[in-house]
Amino acid sequence: MDDLLGGYTTHTLNDEQLVTRAREGDTEAMEELFQRYRQPLFRIVYRSVRNQDEAEDIVQDVFLKAFERLHLFKERSQFSTWLIRIAMNLCTDRARQSQRRQALLQREADHKLAWMTHPHPPDPEEVVQQNVFHEVFYKALNQLPEPQRQLILMRDIEQMEYEQIAEILKTTVGGVKLRVMRARRALKIQLEPLLRAIGEIE
Repeated sequence: MDDLLGGYTTHTLNDEQLVTRAREGDTEAMEELFQRYRQPLFRIVYRSVRNQDEAEDIVQDVFLKAFERLHLFKERSQFSTWLIRIAMNLCTDRARQSQRRQALLQREADHKLAWMTHPHPPDPEEVVQQNVFHEVFYKALNQLPEPQRQLILMRDIEQMEYEQIAEILKTTVGGVKLRVMRARRALKIQLEPLLRAIGEIE
């Protein structure tokens, strides 16, 4: 049963109220924020790193950093947006520190390509929705620079609004749209030879 906080349970409090209590050291409020956003953050991070253990480690680090820096959080943006920004920064740091994820995806994708066949490769924009091309898509995605990979993850996979992405990246909506367009173009360049290869397999 939830502990009562001033007549309310933590479940009934909004993010702003929970953050205020968490700043004061309220562990119940911290736990509620963790439970509220753990799974959404894990989904985003996992799609970036493609490794469950690494994704879980990053999510834990996100909340540790967030709770340590609550005094820096400004309510001008949503708490969830702030968490995503921390997560994206941590994913970028991991990508710079290690090539392990890239090697893993390469091996997995090469293994899948041995049996994947399709006489008429689909348009690259359709690849995301087709499970049969799942690994090929992530192989191409992994070849992009980290900033472009994150844009594809946020806009095309997580389907975040341009406004939210702009808040995360601290830029304008127009700037985000331009970056997304360039990221999609780069992804298409990476995807096309992979799709041609699949189509040539008998």
